[in-house]
Amino acid sequence: MNTVDRLSVLKTYKLYVGGKFPRSESGRVYEVTDSKGAWLANAPLASRKDARDAVVAARKAFGGWSGATAYNRGQILYRVAEMLEGRRDQFTAEVAAAEGLSKAKATAQVDAAIDRWVWYAGWSDKVAQIAGAANSVAGPYFNLSAPEPTGVVAVLAPQDSSFLGLVSVIAPAIVTGNTVVVAAAEGAPLPALSLAEVLATSDLPGGVVNILSGRTAELGVPLAAHQDVNALDLAGAGDELATELEKAAADNLKRVLRPGTVNWTADPGTGRLLSFLETKTVWHPMGV
Repeated sequence: MNTVDRLSVLKTYKLYVGGKFPRSESGRVYEVTDSKGAWLANAPLASRKDARDAVVAARKAFGGWSGATAYNRGQILYRVAEMLEGRRDQFTAEVAAAEGLSKAKATAQVDAAIDRWVWYAGWSDKVAQIAGAANSVAGPYFNLSAPEPTGVVAVLAPQDSSFLGLVSVIAPAIVTGNTVVVAAAEGAPLPALSLAEVLATSDLPGGVVNILSGRTAELGVPLAAHQDVNALDLAGAGDELATELEKAAADNLKRVLRPGTVNWTADPGTGRLLSFLETKTVWHPMGV
């Protein structure tokens, strides 16, 4: 039987904002290439307007997500991990192309990312035990401290780890009740844009995670200056850009997590999990 050549069905990548998949408001795209410079796809080139829209979506989703029970958030994150497992081969191919890895090494990265997502899901109803306290005070009072989410967190995803690093900055922020606006790795955004497809078909409410692709600096500046963004994770910013964004963030006293040298394959600990929490302390008279 003669084999008939088929036309390639190229994938159209889009932004992920408020649970929907818009194109960039400007219609702009940019070429994404593999580690050898070969064309992979056109990714949306998000603008300042897209960043503002994503913040609006994240703020709208914050009340419902932060008000959900910790157990429920853990269940939803675990469901995302289940769906990532089902698309393991796709992510392996995208990570291998983006980072120039062998199939075996890319598979190890994807497996680690899925395992990490499960790990953070398990922290949902346990983080209060390590971040909260019953405080000893001199007086007839109960004094209790409990962690609460900071709010909307803008995340600049790591540039050197397109999927494992991405998961390692998104999961700890949302499991505690924050909502996020993520600027994907500029040179390797495709795993992040594919993650959006998983999130949209899981039980995660729209707006909890919003994913933008484009120029890191172009997106970072308006997010850092935005008055309705409560915190910044600068994992994907170089030192010069990070300093600029820190100055912009100071205007409304955002929490800022500075970039640093991170081994994304190592045990993450609880550092990022605790970075975007506030502490509420309540006094209550005894016997009342």
